[in-house]
Amino acid sequence: MAKPTRLAWWHLLVVLAALLVVVVGAVLLGAIDLGWSRVLGEVWAQLTGGLSPLSAQESAILWQLRMPRVVLAGLVGAALACAGATFQGVFRNPLADPYLLGAAAGAGMVVTILVVLTPGATAFLPAAAFVGALGGVALTWGLGRSAGAGTATLLLAGVAVASFLTAVQTFVQQLNTLTLQQVYGWILGGLSTSGWGQVLSVLPYLAVALVVLCSCSGLLDVLALGDEEAASLGVRPGLVRLVVLGAASLATAAAVSASGLIGFVGIVVPHVIRLLFGASYRVVVPLSLAGGAIFLILADIVARTALAPAELPIGVVTAFTGAPFFVLVLRRRSP
Repeated sequence: MAKPTRLAWWHLLVVLAALLVVVVGAVLLGAIDLGWSRVLGEVWAQLTGGLSPLSAQESAILWQLRMPRVVLAGLVGAALACAGATFQGVFRNPLADPYLLGAAAGAGMVVTILVVLTPGATAFLPAAAFVGALGGVALTWGLGRSAGAGTATLLLAGVAVASFLTAVQTFVQQLNTLTLQQVYGWILGGLSTSGWGQVLSVLPYLAVALVVLCSCSGLLDVLALGDEEAASLGVRPGLVRLVVLGAASLATAAAVSASGLIGFVGIVVPHVIRLLFGASYRVVVPLSLAGGAIFLILADIVARTALAPAELPIGVVTAFTGAPFFVLVLRRRSP
């Protein structure tokens, strides 16, 4: 049977039901057992103004520790997966990821400079990462446009910019080796310090970016036909690429600023969505949003429970998942 090219209601129903189950599980799992019935009672009490079955401490654990962490994990996963699917559509490369245009290298360089020069300024790391990620993408875009239009040129510019910024980051790290642990801790990614402040700080950027990406998802199918065919259908390929790559880069920058560098989400999730629901970007991009949230919430559950009370960097968990996935993809592609 042919795979669907439009988003069907049952697609959303299946993925959203899975997301709901994962969110509930993430809220319940932790060092302190709150119990699903008591959590439901707490939610009902908040909605109706009734008496809560949880103590003040348990209520604080639920609303101030677990919920913001789950919400932030969902937002970051949605952003990275949706951006990854978009990059794969624009570059027509199933292995493209959200960090392709230098967002990760730019964020890493600026964060490293900040940590080395002002070791105590940890409160400014998210803002520094956001500025660095957008700066890396802007540098790549400027270099790519000056060298000539086209996705291949832009891709090469991204490789060059990322290599240069990574070299600068490595050089700066050697100026103060005492800060290496803090820098690497950020690079490996984590959600251990999540709070509602972080959620609210990235929510406006992610909301705008994700709405744009989902709205333009159908245009990625048109771009896949080639620039001449797209132009004959009334689509301006250059403008579409500018808009969707800008929105994907904004989503990536906001995600990086909140959680550090978390790899493989933008590659693994779109591939799984394609296998399950078809290759049309009308389907892949919106469902990658929910699929990314599911994937990263599950990864965060593993990160905080596998070695409890110690906590794994979430980037390590996603890497353990992503590396075997790459092997499977290569085996499927081999003759």
